[in-house]
Amino acid sequence: MVDAESLATRLELPDLAATEAFAARLAAQLRPGHAVLLSGELGAGKTALARALLRALTGDPALEVPSPSYTLVQTYDTPIGPVHHFDLWRLRDSAALIELGWDEARADVVLVEWPDRLGPLTPPDARHLELTVLDEHRRILHVRTGA
Repeated sequence: MVDAESLATRLELPDLAATEAFAARLAAQLRPGHAVLLSGELGAGKTALARALLRALTGDPALEVPSPSYTLVQTYDTPIGPVHHFDLWRLRDSAALIELGWDEARADVVLVEWPDRLGPLTPPDARHLELTVLDEHRRILHVRTGA
């Protein structure tokens, strides 16, 4: 079994159940100060993975997790503390993150879609999760820790 804590790994996610199982393993490892960065093309499953992770962190399998594409950040209360779900798709650069409370959020868990917009604010010890589409249901997940 592939562990979410590995330095670098490749995992095939054949369906939503596999995505949810990976998210549950990752959720068990997260602590305040951790950053999870989700990359992949539009439709790759970033929001589905974020939703599964947030549901696992809150312990609520029915938790409504809207994409923060327009709000830019949504915050969730979890047993390990606040988790801030950022979607940076609409940002041009990292300067706007300061106004969104990035510095304060970094003390908690941050989950970031479109992390290429972070620029110099990219946490050096972040977990990078990159999704690649194989077909309608299957994805390849590349997990890397650190820069």
